[in-house]
Amino acid sequence: MTISFRKFIFSSLFAWLLITIVGVYFLINLRQYIRFGIDLAGGTYITLEVDVNKAFENEIVSTMQSFSQKISLTTEKKPTLSYADGQGTLVFPSVLEASQAEQLFLQEEHDVQVKLVENKLEFSLSSLTKDRIKQTALSSNIEVLHTRLDEYSVAEITIAAQGDRHIVVEIPQEQDIQRAKARIGKAALLEIKPVIQDDVNSHTRSFHSRESLVDSFGGVLPENTVVVSNKKNSEFYLVPLYAEITGRLLKDVSVTNQAGHLGTELGVSIEFNKDGAEKFAHLTRNHVGRQAAIIIDGVVISAPNISVVIDNGKAIISGSFTTMESAKELAVMLKSGAFVAPVKFEEERTIGPSLGKAAIHDGLMSCAIGLLLLTVFSVLFYKVAGVFAIIVLIYNLLLILFMLAALGGTLTLPGIAGMVLTVGMAIDASILIYERIKEELALGVSMRKAVDLGFSGAMTIILDANMTHFLVAVVLYMFGAGPIKGFAVTMIIGIISTLITGLLLLKSLFNFSLDTLGLQKIKI
Repeated sequence: MTISFRKFIFSSLFAWLLITIVGVYFLINLRQYIRFGIDLAGGTYITLEVDVNKAFENEIVSTMQSFSQKISLTTEKKPTLSYADGQGTLVFPSVLEASQAEQLFLQEEHDVQVKLVENKLEFSLSSLTKDRIKQTALSSNIEVLHTRLDEYSVAEITIAAQGDRHIVVEIPQEQDIQRAKARIGKAALLEIKPVIQDDVNSHTRSFHSRESLVDSFGGVLPENTVVVSNKKNSEFYLVPLYAEITGRLLKDVSVTNQAGHLGTELGVSIEFNKDGAEKFAHLTRNHVGRQAAIIIDGVVISAPNISVVIDNGKAIISGSFTTMESAKELAVMLKSGAFVAPVKFEEERTIGPSLGKAAIHDGLMSCAIGLLLLTVFSVLFYKVAGVFAIIVLIYNLLLILFMLAALGGTLTLPGIAGMVLTVGMAIDASILIYERIKEELALGVSMRKAVDLGFSGAMTIILDANMTHFLVAVVLYMFGAGPIKGFAVTMIIGIISTLITGLLLLKSLFNFSLDTLGLQKIKI
C-alpha cells in the first residue's frame, strides 16, 4: 500500500466513494426502494361521500340514550326512544314526568336542543351544531382512513377532504378496486346489545330463521327492536334498535390466543374506557343468565352467555376467526375506530401507469438537460472547480433519493419538479463559495487558506438562504395537501442534501486535491 493510497483510504473522500458504490446499486434497483405516487405508478382513485345525516342521528340518539339512562334511575318506567326525519323523541308515561325531565335536561349543557310537546321531549340540532358535526365527521373519517391504510402497510396515500361531505382517496400501485374498497369501506361499528327473549319461550334466545323468530313474538316485534343474524351458524336474534355500548367507548384492542374447549382459540381482546366500563357492567349486571350479542357492522360475531357481572371493562370477541389475519383485520378496524358517519363510494377508477412512465421519462430528461447545461456553464466559468460543482450536484440528487427511501416517502410528479428546482438551487452554494475563494486569491492569499476562508465566509449566507427556503417548504407541507405536500417533502429533503453535499463533499474534493494529491492550485 503506497502512502498516497493510505491517505486516500483515511480521507473523507473515501466515504463518498463508498456512497457512490451503494448509489449505483440503489439506482439500478430504484423501484424496490422508492415508492412512486399515483401520478407515476398508477393506482386507484376513489371518492367517498360522508353520510352526515347519520352523524346527526348518532349525536341525537347518543344524547337521548345517556339522558334516558340517567332519568331511568329515578323513575319506574324508562321512556320510549325513537328517531325519524332528523328528530329524536322520548315518550314519557305522563306530561308531568316529561316536564320534569325537560327541566333536568336544561340544567345541563348539551349541543342538542329540546322541546316539550305534551308527554314527549323532541330533540333536534341547530344549524351551527350541524355545521360543527359535519366538519368533525369529515376530519374524523379522514383520520380513521389514515390509520387503517397505514396499518395495512399500503404505499403512501393521499386522503383529502373535497367540499363539506366528500373524501378523495388515492392509493398508488393498487389496481384492484375491490381490494381497495374492502380496505376502506368497512364501517367497523362495534355494538354490544342484550338479546331480547319473549315471555312465553323465555328459554329460546336464537332462531334459525327470521320467520320463526317473528312468530315467537306473535307475529309482531316489539317497538325499537331489530333482527340481526350470525352468518356463520345462520342464527337470528332480536336485539334493541339502539346500542348503549359501541366501539366509540373502546380504550384498547389487541389480538389474543386463548385456551378454548377445542384447543387454542383466536380472539380479539377489547377494553372499554371508564364510561364504557360502567355501561358494560350495567348491561352484564341486568342480564346475567342471558345472551349478549356482539355485533359488527350489523352482523352478529358471537352471542355469549352472561354468567357473571363484568366490572373491569374487558371482554374477548371469539368464535369467528379462522386465521390470524382475520383476527388482526378486525383488531385494526376496531383500533382505528368506526366512522363517525358512514361513507359510500361515489366514484371509483383505476389510473394506469402509462402516464407515469412518460412523466418519469420527462422528469429524468429535464434533470439530465439541467445537469448538462449547468455542466457547460460551470466548466466554462469555473474550470476544474466547475467539475467539482457538477459532482456535488449528482451526489445531491442521489442523497435526495436515499432520504426518500429511508423515510418511506413517495416520489410524485411534483416531487420530480422539486428535484429539478433543487438542482438549480444547489449550484448557488458552489458559486457563492467560489466567488469568496476568488476574492481571497485576488488579495494574494494562498490556495489552501483561500479555500478555508471561502467556505467559512460563504457558510453564513448559504445557511441563511437555505433556511428561508426550508421554512417555506415546511409551511407548504403543513398546510398543503396531495401534490403540494409531495413537492414540499422533496424540497425539504433537497435543501438538507444541498447543505450536506455543498459544505461537506465540496470541501472534501478541495482537501483531497490540495492535501492528498499535493496540487498547489486549482483553476477557478
